[in-house]
Amino acid sequence: MDGLLAVGLKSLPNDARPREKLLARGPSALSDVELLALLLRTGIRGKHVVQLAQELLEHFGGMAGLLHTSAEALRQVKGLGPAKRAEVLAVLELARRALTQRLQEKTLMENPQAVREYLQLQLGGRQHEVFAVLFLDSQNRLVALEELFRGTLTQTSVYPREVVLRALHHHAAAVVLAHNHPSGTALPSRADEALTATLKSALALVDVRVLDHFIVTRNHAASMAEMGLI
Repeated sequence: MDGLLAVGLKSLPNDARPREKLLARGPSALSDVELLALLLRTGIRGKHVVQLAQELLEHFGGMAGLLHTSAEALRQVKGLGPAKRAEVLAVLELARRALTQRLQEKTLMENPQAVREYLQLQLGGRQHEVFAVLFLDSQNRLVALEELFRGTLTQTSVYPREVVLRALHHHAAAVVLAHNHPSGTALPSRADEALTATLKSALALVDVRVLDHFIVTRNHAASMAEMGLI
């Protein structure tokens, strides 16, 4: 097995190497496994890089699940060292920044799918509840995203005064609220509805509109506005 310590892409036939395939046919020609193998470059002891990529995708529930995972979850994968974890986390951060730039340049509500993807990348993989606010300018472009509260989210644990102060700090004209459900259920609870109503009333006092409240899981982001709850 020692000879398989770093079994990488060079051991594959030329026509099966992801890099050569990408350069010849474009990135869309590669499967998720091949793209991840290209990123990882080498396997681990006794495991080819393609096999490692396949197992990672199966473990995290596909590419979307892997991109939504946390540094701590990657740390639990046997044989996945700091360098490979850093590479995966770097790709995740690049995706976040690319989506952030798109939302900063365009009216947020013109691209709801980008908002969903952005929130899933930011919150979908969290193991605890996080309450975040997207602060928007007068043209509904993203100014900032802030994670304001953690833990079990209720009307008593999310302070409207803090949300109002941060909105004033960013000179926000509108906000989009968001929090995750680590349970995986992307449905608002009665407590979520009550919290939304409280924050909507508080922000209205300073002329800041609440456009939406998203409930985020690893695989979905549900819009309370689309449900008629805003």
